[in-house]
Amino acid sequence: MEELHALAGRSFVFFDDGTSFYGEDGAYAYTYGVDNGAGTSWGTYRVVGDGSICVDFVNGTARCDMLVRAAGRVVVITETGDRFPVR
Repeated sequence: MEELHALAGRSFVFFDDGTSFYGEDGAYAYTYGVDNGAGTSWGTYRVVGDGSICVDFVNGTARCDMLVRAAGRVVVITETGDRFPVR
């Protein structure tokens, strides 16, 4: 759990060139890769008791993801079970 709190100020780049950013103040931003429109979704994040990282987006949607280590890399697993390895 302590490692999750070290997210503040970190970015993760995915294989589709999307980037998630976890701000030190709880701000969250996901910027899509150029092939996916390069727009940014803004929100706030928090780490909850089970180790999930929950994001409340400014558009009113919310999502909780898990970050796991697998085969030497970080993988984001969404609440619907999709897996996105980090480069």
